[in-house]
Amino acid sequence: MKTAILFSGQGQQFADMGADLYQTLPAYQATIDEANQVLDWDLRVTADWIDDAQRMPVAITAMNMGLYRALTALLNECPTVLAGLSLGEYAALIAAGVLPFADGLKLVADRARYMQRAGLQHPGEMVAALKVTPALVAAACQSAQAVGVAYPANYNLADQIVIGGDAAGIQAARTYLKTHGVKRVVPLDVAVASHTPLMAAASEALAQRLRFVNIAAPQIPVISNTTVTPFSQETVKETLVKQLVSPTHFAACLQRIATYEVDEIIQVGPGHSLATFAKQTLPGVRVWSIEDVTDWQNYCQDTEEVRERG
Repeated sequence: MKTAILFSGQGQQFADMGADLYQTLPAYQATIDEANQVLDWDLRVTADWIDDAQRMPVAITAMNMGLYRALTALLNECPTVLAGLSLGEYAALIAAGVLPFADGLKLVADRARYMQRAGLQHPGEMVAALKVTPALVAAACQSAQAVGVAYPANYNLADQIVIGGDAAGIQAARTYLKTHGVKRVVPLDVAVASHTPLMAAASEALAQRLRFVNIAAPQIPVISNTTVTPFSQETVKETLVKQLVSPTHFAACLQRIATYEVDEIIQVGPGHSLATFAKQTLPGVRVWSIEDVTDWQNYCQDTEEVRERG
């Protein structure tokens, strides 16, 4: 059985996420306890800090890793390939042995701080445009330059692209798309324009921070959203720095994962969007997502039935 694991990024977190997993899965509980000890934080996600820009990325990374450890113990085999959307790449790199868990969590916390600071310097917005083409989005962003800035930020599907920029630029891009027949342009609940040049200050700070991080060779291939190629020991730092100011290409990453001839794809962490992207991009592959105990139980039941059928 060849398995690809996808690690969630930000945007679909929720209060009390992981609480039921903590009570049910020993490997998950041990991971969260370890994370709390490393950072001297309580990573239980409650409603009063669901929008905490500093802690939430760390909580998501810890949740991703807790589920990964529980899942690999269940599978009793090494995954074939890994990937994560934006922030999710850090969990993927930790899982692949590139970063120790403790070092990875601290790096994620600092990255979040750099992004928050850059967002205060250059406030940004993001919108998801559906049923579009890359050429149309490029034209909309070009048109927006007359009043502000707008850039393609996430190529999630062939026809779903996220745009990031300042308020004036995003409004102009939305107007352009609407006048060219695009019916759905959905605002995202974010405080910064990730994966655009508005994050240049954060990218520079991360480059300095990474000078003091030891990087090991990946033990499992991790496909980069930025380059759509596997990370190597030599490219990890450069690619993570570029990631903050460059668009992600998740649809292309899924196509690259397909070359590993995987039988199943499993998203771990909050939300189900990556699994949805996988189902639409690779319809011949079995896909699951796991964010709570119900998802976990459904996966266990489904895979047992698949194995029984042989």
